[in-house]
Amino acid sequence: MQGKVLIVTGALGALGKVVSDAALARGARIAGIDHAPSQTPATAERIEIGGVDLSTAVQAKTAVEAAVKHFGRLDAVVNIAGGFAFETIADGDIKTWQRMHALNVLTALNTAHAALPHLAESKAGRIVNIGAMGALQAGSGMGPYAASKAGVHRLTEALANEWKGKVTVNAVLPSIIDTKANRADMPKADFSKWVTPQELAEVILFLVSDAASGVTGALIPVSGRV
Repeated sequence: MQGKVLIVTGALGALGKVVSDAALARGARIAGIDHAPSQTPATAERIEIGGVDLSTAVQAKTAVEAAVKHFGRLDAVVNIAGGFAFETIADGDIKTWQRMHALNVLTALNTAHAALPHLAESKAGRIVNIGAMGALQAGSGMGPYAASKAGVHRLTEALANEWKGKVTVNAVLPSIIDTKANRADMPKADFSKWVTPQELAEVILFLVSDAASGVTGALIPVSGRV
């Protein structure tokens, strides 16, 4: 990981912060991209590019180019930016489906599209997307979210085949991530069975590492302790 340059989208969120900090601790340099405003000044090891709508291709490209300009190269992209909605089809709104598609599929697609030419120049170009175990079989109320994450799964597979031999493209499929927000939403759940951000970060950073050079097109469930 030493010296690698990573873009982490959704970098100011619960998982994004953990992945970024873990990568920095291993010697990587991080460009964090987020819709929220930047919180810290740029350093030689880390920059934050805030106020970016990655569902818009132009803004995604501008952010990626800013990261490459700052560090002079790009080795990996971790697409964490996304969103969640729980809404039944009968009582829901088509706008929720459109919003989930934009937040989960378009953010990953636009960032990958802008980054791929730079990743191809790296000796170990990597993309890691965040899918969802809940997209493997959608339950009631999970339609919009599951459909969008299923789109991320298919995007991952398509990119992996298109760029095989140049850039590896994989996805992790978490169950419920143990965050403050999820605990507040599901206070009666058994948190011990959820996957922690730290556990998920370990899998993500393995896929970014040189050790994962032979892994591409994989959809890897990460379910936590059972």
